Amino acid sequence: MNIQGIQATYRRLYHESPVWKLLRAENAPHILAFIADLFVEETEVPYGRARSLLDEFIKYSREQGLWQTENNAAYYLNSWIKAGWLREMDDMLSKTDASETVLRFCRNLDERHSSTTASHLRIVQDAVRDFVVAISDSIDDRVNLLEQKKAQIQQEIDDLHAGVVTQLNETEQRERIREIYQLASILTGDFRRVEDEIRQLDKELRIDMIEGNASRGEVLLALMQKEQLLAKSDAGSAFDGFCQLLQDQDRSTEFREQLRSILNHPVAQQLSEAQKKYLGQLMRELARESGRVFQVRRRTEEGLRAYIESGAALENRMIERLLSQLEKQAVNLTLEQQCDLKTEMQVDLAVGSVQVSSPENFALKSPNEHMDTRGVQQQQNRKEPSNQMLHYLDSVQVREVAEKARHTLLKKGVMSIAHLTQEHPLQAGLEELVAYLRIAKAIKAPQLTEQNEQIQFQDQHGVNLQARIPTYYLSAELFPENLDELAL
Repeated sequence: MNIQGIQATYRRLYHESPVWKLLRAENAPHILAFIADLFVEETEVPYGRARSLLDEFIKYSREQGLWQTENNAAYYLNSWIKAGWLREMDDMLSKTDASETVLRFCRNLDERHSSTTASHLRIVQDAVRDFVVAISDSIDDRVNLLEQKKAQIQQEIDDLHAGVVTQLNETEQRERIREIYQLASILTGDFRRVEDEIRQLDKELRIDMIEGNASRGEVLLALMQKEQLLAKSDAGSAFDGFCQLLQDQDRSTEFREQLRSILNHPVAQQLSEAQKKYLGQLMRELARESGRVFQVRRRTEEGLRAYIESGAALENRMIERLLSQLEKQAVNLTLEQQCDLKTEMQVDLAVGSVQVSSPENFALKSPNEHMDTRGVQQQQNRKEPSNQMLHYLDSVQVREVAEKARHTLLKKGVMSIAHLTQEHPLQAGLEELVAYLRIAKAIKAPQLTEQNEQIQFQDQHGVNLQARIPTYYLSAELFPENLDELAL
């Protein structure tokens, strides 16, 4: 590509990329400061709270002479949502891939360390070695490379048995823990790219349904093909890899324990408090992000299904055809100077239903009948509840079920609802099963939309029941420290 082609590419990104638009925005420091502070503790914030915080921020900036503006917080939030820097869904705000990329770029400017070169070289060397083994067609070459790797590992084992322990020096420890944080901080961006691609897929399919004449089967085929392309993308591959990690209880537990061990090591002092907090809550944040992706994908699929079944796409095409006929008639009126303006046009829109009614169908309101209270007996209020009332109050205590589930997850690791019911068989029947589902919803546990699980149990009367429920993966990190914060 010559310099003109490169310049054209950069010019297009300059005008179209939301990342570049945010970096060159006139009040970019104020926007980035507000977004960074708003999502420092949570990944989703209610729209009302964000508007109140932004109003206070604008008022303070005006008093200090830092940001002279006459617009209110709602104007800016809506503008940032439209620009693609924030996302609003169900009255909740979250960051987009564009804002996440800009914030990570700014953090890298402030946290650059020249001593990470050796760490980068080690990662590249390991990646090149593993890739050569993976792509080699020669069995002998692959065996030799694996034998060399095996010999190096065996040499390290022999040195340890001989009492030779090689310790990383302080510089190497600092390099590697910072590299771990840098790599981990990129993971959330992968999920946001998957979410953006799902939304773009939804938009493209709706445009195709409106502009084209595809049947429902063709639309579903296009959806499945684009879903396959989405799964093969870089962000989709990262998302599927994390789902496999989450489903593997041993790997996820091992990964969580290794992170905890690193943060308890003295080398963790090389990280800031925000960086240590991020690594400590890494699995919990990734679980939340994956849950958002599942939610967006499920909502997109449900919306497209409702759109197809309702016949809205067909109606849009009929309206477009009608408008095209009207345009042709309008052109004829301009070309034919002596055309009768009262000429009837054979244009109609065959949608909707015809309703015919007559005055005889009107229902007249009758006056309220007088209530007969002669048989009503007055009852004295009691200070003690009756047995019948206590029977209805004897229900499942959801908070106790949540405490029991968290205690089990702390010992066993990530588990689904079916696994939890195996550890603690259901005693209260369907009501207790609903309690587990409410807990999974409250902690925003990741859900696998393509997979359900069956649970067999007995109700309070001893009747055998079988239920099929969505597959949720619960972990102790998703629970808040105070269970009273859960909306149970």
